[in-house]
Amino acid sequence: MQTYSFGDIRLDRRGEAVTQQIVATGSLVLRRFGGGREGEVAAGRFLGSPKVTVEAIIDTHSARTQAAAQGRRIVAVQDTTEVNFSGRDRSRKGLGPGGDGKSLGFFMHAVVAVDADSEDLIGVVGAHIWTRTPGPRKRRQTQPVEDKETVRWINGMKRAAARLDGALQVVNITDREGDFYPMLARVPEGEDLVIRARHDRRLAEGGVLFDAADAWPDLGVSAIKVPARGPGDKPRMAQIAIRANRVRIEKPKGKVRTPDPQALDIGLVEVRELAAPAGVKPVHWRLLTTLPVATRADAEEVVRLYRLRWRIEQVFRALKSDGLALEETQVEEAGRLFKLGALGLVAAVRILQLVDARDGSERPASDVIDPEPIGPVAAIGKTLEGKTDRQKEPARDGHPRLARLDRRPPRRLELLLQAARPEDHGHRLAPARGHGLRLCHRSSRPCGSRARCVNPVARRV
Repeated sequence: MQTYSFGDIRLDRRGEAVTQQIVATGSLVLRRFGGGREGEVAAGRFLGSPKVTVEAIIDTHSARTQAAAQGRRIVAVQDTTEVNFSGRDRSRKGLGPGGDGKSLGFFMHAVVAVDADSEDLIGVVGAHIWTRTPGPRKRRQTQPVEDKETVRWINGMKRAAARLDGALQVVNITDREGDFYPMLARVPEGEDLVIRARHDRRLAEGGVLFDAADAWPDLGVSAIKVPARGPGDKPRMAQIAIRANRVRIEKPKGKVRTPDPQALDIGLVEVRELAAPAGVKPVHWRLLTTLPVATRADAEEVVRLYRLRWRIEQVFRALKSDGLALEETQVEEAGRLFKLGALGLVAAVRILQLVDARDGSERPASDVIDPEPIGPVAAIGKTLEGKTDRQKEPARDGHPRLARLDRRPPRRLELLLQAARPEDHGHRLAPARGHGLRLCHRSSRPCGSRARCVNPVARRV
């Protein structure tokens, strides 16, 4: 794991241990991932240290993402999630109103990198965590974009440009909330953008955006996989008709002057689902993009890349109620909550990486761990492999595929990765060899008892 740099080696080591234990236990409850009262106190002190910051936590892990993205085609997906403490906000300190304007909470805007070809989750690129100030909000129409919350989308795009500078290609992906004119106009040089349109903009040649594709011919019919929206929902295949062309959109007439151009030439891909199942809202996307849209293959590639936005939804599900349950933490003070949220974001991404590996991803082990312990990890993993040819498949070019290190649930693989650390090899190897699907690592339960799986993400994502 990437080493933290908080300016104190004790904090660096504690940060590594906390991150690993959050993944291994699947929990953001201090006592649970701390392994008891002593660990709970130590974690509380770590979160309370002024040297530990959200920026330092995220920067450490985005540096790994930067290294892993070298030479790859990368989709930089960004989105915002709310952590609302409705019904649990009485003792919270330093938080402002959540999205409902009543309950206390905070917001997290994250950018994650996804391999455009393999669709593997590469890692965290950046994150911004904040809470709103109580009281009346200023009139949005009279504020420059730099003073609005929406500037986070532009900042996320800039962050991706800086961190993913060694990537072969970077395509920024956002949902409808990212559809505002300065976002379209300020794409960093050398990068691309796909945004699901929210506003029915005026076109320079007359008419409006949402009517533009009505006169275009269908480029063809394709099948796409629509991911599950949440627990209880199932993914499904949808037959879609695709139309695409280029349009010229006009700059909105706002009350604040901006340096953005008066019009933009941009691609538009319209996706309509044919014969959606009864009771299901049909897919209907209008995608604005700087990518080519001249052919059916071009348009299908835009649609495929936009679909990768579901990976950040997976991350937020893993972070919140369907996984680490950040909303249920007993931490009360805002600053500590923000730091715990950053650690949870990193842990959620790591868990999903291990889920990908469990499902047979071809990604290299260096995406998740440093190169030095790969050899020891592979050696330990060999003692744990199964009897089938697939489980015994050798590494290619001397670099083991992450999935080959262990084909058990992510918590078990996390402990295997920890087992290769020389400073605590012995006591971690024993639990890594432990109870199959029900692992009890550093638990208050006796090691011989039946342990409960505390990582629901491994089952639900």
